[in-house]
Amino acid sequence: MAELATIGRPYAEALFKATSPADAPTAVEQIDALAAVAGHARLRQFADNPKVAAAQVFDVITSVARVPLADSARNLLQTVIENGRLNALPEIAHQFRVLVNARSGVSDAVVHSAFPIDAAQLPALVATLERRFGRRLNATVEIDPQLIGGIRVVVGDEVLDTSVAARLEQMKVALTA
Repeated sequence: MAELATIGRPYAEALFKATSPADAPTAVEQIDALAAVAGHARLRQFADNPKVAAAQVFDVITSVARVPLADSARNLLQTVIENGRLNALPEIAHQFRVLVNARSGVSDAVVHSAFPIDAAQLPALVATLERRFGRRLNATVEIDPQLIGGIRVVVGDEVLDTSVAARLEQMKVALTA
């Protein structure tokens, strides 16, 4: 959503400027936790109620997030709530993570796999993907049984699809062409 990206960018940039490189990983965790809570429709409905004060919304979010917040995260949350931009918090978290990753030379990668990847195999897979994409990666694994087998890796706007489903689709196209 372009509108949320436009709304979230100044908040993310301000938080990025207020966060030191040493504190960035902790700040990413805190903002991600807040964004996960803010992403719930029932919470946004509660926050949109005109009878509910901003302090009440702040207290609910911080109690549900259950992470100790640095002053910068607290200030961001208060500002977002007071400005009625709670719905933009997930986008703010995403853009903040992108800024932090750019500063440290790391990219987020989502590895979609048909089956769970063993914890012992993951470092070797990440090392291979880092060579393939030419940068360090923060990899997360998501299970997607529709792939049938293999993996599909998404790094930003780049996709590496070695899944059985992709190969079957390529065969289908080749046979019907």
